[in-house]
Amino acid sequence: MAASAPKLSATLREEKGKGAARRARRAGNVPAVLYGHGEKPRHLAVAALDFAAILRKNGTNAVVDLDIDGESQLALTWQVDVHPIKSYLEHADFLIVRRGEKVTVDVLVVVEGDAQGGTVVTQDANTLQVEADALSIPEQFTVSVEGATPGTSIHASDVGLPAGVTLVSPEDTLVVAVHEAKAAAEPTDEAEGGAAAEGGEAAEAPAEDAGE
Repeated sequence: MAASAPKLSATLREEKGKGAARRARRAGNVPAVLYGHGEKPRHLAVAALDFAAILRKNGTNAVVDLDIDGESQLALTWQVDVHPIKSYLEHADFLIVRRGEKVTVDVLVVVEGDAQGGTVVTQDANTLQVEADALSIPEQFTVSVEGATPGTSIHASDVGLPAGVTLVSPEDTLVVAVHEAKAAAEPTDEAEGGAAAEGGEAAEAPAEDAGE
């Protein structure tokens, strides 16, 4: 992400609990908790629309400059809970970070391109864990399977990382594999004969019923 973090307005929440969280959401805010660096956790409310826009632009590992009632605090979006049905932001956890500090995060892996015909592409790892500067966390890693042949395997060590980003996941972690597609089994002569016989019985049955 960019070296400058997007600003996000936040206010301290005096009330806690589910009732207070619901009231915060009705007011257009997302209940949140800020913690880290040995400091006492602070309960916040952040503007829901602004926060959603930041996540869309910067991904789930967004680093924000929280404006907490006029106080600036750099923080990493550590966890975001989304309502499973209505898809609104329910809650967020923020981790205090310092400029120049390294953080360990999971980064999304996106597969693009088309492998050779007659193949099946499977993605075994959806994220890779890396260490990066808090203000330079990649939004995602892109892995290409364009023209890949059966038997192709792409491991964590094969994924290109930006300068300053270090792989934490095991190097032999399988990310993507390309397999030969299995051909559909053709019916045997015996199976075809059985199907034909069943068809003949079914065709004669209505005539017997009609006689009754």
